[in-house]
Amino acid sequence: MRATGSPPMRITVCEWPDQRSSLGEVWQRLVDHVRSNGSELVLLPEMPFASWLAGRASFDGDVWMQAVAAHDAWERRFPELGGAVVLGTRPVQFGNQRYNSAFVWDRQLGTRSAHAMSFLSEAAEGAAAGWYHPAPAEFTPIEVGSASVGFLIETELWAMEEARAYGVEGVQLLATPRRTLAQQAERWIAAGRVAAVLAGAFGVSSSRVAPAGAVGGPGWILSPDGQTLALTEAEQPFVTESIDLTAADRAKQTYPRTLFRGPAGSASRALTRSAPGLEQSG
Repeated sequence: MRATGSPPMRITVCEWPDQRSSLGEVWQRLVDHVRSNGSELVLLPEMPFASWLAGRASFDGDVWMQAVAAHDAWERRFPELGGAVVLGTRPVQFGNQRYNSAFVWDRQLGTRSAHAMSFLSEAAEGAAAGWYHPAPAEFTPIEVGSASVGFLIETELWAMEEARAYGVEGVQLLATPRRTLAQQAERWIAAGRVAAVLAGAFGVSSSRVAPAGAVGGPGWILSPDGQTLALTEAEQPFVTESIDLTAADRAKQTYPRTLFRGPAGSASRALTRSAPGLEQSG
């Protein structure tokens, strides 16, 4: 965690094109924005550098490997962001298991796997058709520079017990890469607010957006009390905000976070988990 009195952290979230054809142009715009705004941390959406795998009816090993290779190639360009730490998700394979896995990249350590998506909605499980598997439900904070970060990937945002438990563990930043339905945008923002309040943490999210409008919704930066600090929009697909991580530490000493401290909070990871059936884009 940052020491009291340390400077704010500059965080960038985005709306990201769902089609790969415009990636080059959008990447350069992101580079320009990050460098001109002095961003220290950039959150990308779910699997930003490949076509949406779960949109295909059946698994294709060649397409999977192309998606892995695409993310490998784009990660080699992360230094263009001027030293900013980069968060997002990417396709990862362990043996015969394929995952939608969160990652953290920085200049010193390169790419680290952080958390593989464990909650898939019923719609996503059907559409994925073997593209990726639900990982064991392990929600472990990861240190990103001087910040403690917890990932809730897309549907996992609705697992509010995990947001609460992240707060008990001192997480200061909830990161939610996503690809969700545009018509449900307000519902997702509402979920982000509740998760931030439960955790006493800043909430940040970036989203993929399709030109036709079916997939979309803004990226957001929310305060530990659920207030909107920044939202992206079509005309402003990148936004950057300075946040004081110690505000998250202070928020944990206030209601309702104080309800979760002690034995009840410590046991929160043992609660029965269930993935809500909210329809998603997959």
